[in-house]
Amino acid sequence: MMDRRTRLLTAQNLPTLFRLAVPGIAAMMIMSSMSIVEAWYLGREGTVELAGVALVFPIMMLSTMLSAGAIGGAVSGATANAMGAGDTARAEMILRASVIISLGGGAIMAAIFLVFGRSFYGFLVGEGEVLQAAMDYSNVLMLGMVLIWMTNMGAGIMRGAGDMIRPAVVQAITSISHLILCWILITRGGMGITGAAWAMIGAYAVGFAALWFLFLTGRSQVRFVVGPVARTLMVPLLKVGSLAGIQSVMTIATALTVTALMGRLGPEWLAGYGIGARLEFLLVPVIFGIGASLIAMVGANAGAGQRARAIGIAWQGTFVASAIVGLIGLASYMVPTFWARQFTDDPAVIDATATYMRTVAPCYAFFGLGLCLYFASQSLQSLGAPVLGAFLRLVIIAGGGVVLFPSGDTDPDNIFMLVAAAMVIYGLVVAIGLRLFAWRPR
Repeated sequence: MMDRRTRLLTAQNLPTLFRLAVPGIAAMMIMSSMSIVEAWYLGREGTVELAGVALVFPIMMLSTMLSAGAIGGAVSGATANAMGAGDTARAEMILRASVIISLGGGAIMAAIFLVFGRSFYGFLVGEGEVLQAAMDYSNVLMLGMVLIWMTNMGAGIMRGAGDMIRPAVVQAITSISHLILCWILITRGGMGITGAAWAMIGAYAVGFAALWFLFLTGRSQVRFVVGPVARTLMVPLLKVGSLAGIQSVMTIATALTVTALMGRLGPEWLAGYGIGARLEFLLVPVIFGIGASLIAMVGANAGAGQRARAIGIAWQGTFVASAIVGLIGLASYMVPTFWARQFTDDPAVIDATATYMRTVAPCYAFFGLGLCLYFASQSLQSLGAPVLGAFLRLVIIAGGGVVLFPSGDTDPDNIFMLVAAAMVIYGLVVAIGLRLFAWRPR
């Protein structure tokens, strides 16, 4: 039977991709269920709680995108390169580097929002009950930010080594813990939105313990061994991770810009957009599951000197991901109120979510196209096109908002059309840029 490295380098592309992607998709679906469970519980607390957590939700997404997708993706890609080259010692050093990066990144992010959170959320929505709800949630969540980073980056190391099963098991343990803690703290304990934040932290604490048990006991492909971290390793990791992080920051800035625009239309529109954005977050597991598999496969082949095969794998996986999320978008367009009714009975919030779905959901395939190519680009160190695509997406939405609101045009349909157009431009720019420039045959 082939070992993991041989399978990544020689086996048929799509069967190998599906074998790796299924547990990855399952893991990320389970992870996304935490957001869905939280919204379900808070939806029964009231519209203010839903709107408050909608303000903080992009920040939670940013922490996940940085620790699991951007910097975490760079670490995962480097691990895949090292394992593809048969250099286990280098992979172990990458794990040690990930610990240092997680401690620093998580602490910096927590400090920023503990100090400047009220000003930041106030800029988005102003004063009032919604701002206070956001602060109640955010201040608690930031206390566990280092745990979130450590857990996500550790799981990325395992996926980079070609092991998708153990991270999926850890995520299942984390999500089950979250479900139980939400029931205990929100429903039984009556802690409301604060209880939701403590449930999130508690769940990640359990996941962190389970993951690092595997690293410390040698039950993972890459073991944790005490030792130095070479500057020649840390600097390239931070360079690639920072460039990937720019894409993540711009993606979240885009979500925050739309959040700010919705906040000026009232809590119903803000809550409705927040529910719609959670469906997009639920699409990310499909893209991330395939994208994480691409990081492992593309990275291993690139590390072994098989660049043409690596690029072919990247395109095949991306088209699969785009097709899947495109079908989900089509279903959401055809039944636009289904998703909202899972969280609220408020007719105004349901109508707001449905308006978003009818305009934006048909463009999900382009979102999948750009985001999946972004993951594959991390292993090939070709992040220029993904960063440019994310920048243009932000400029279109922010520029459109600047034009619409001063002119008195506050029609939500026009704002959502901006979101849809920006999503299409993002996917096309990334795909065309990679095809014509970074991934041209040599």
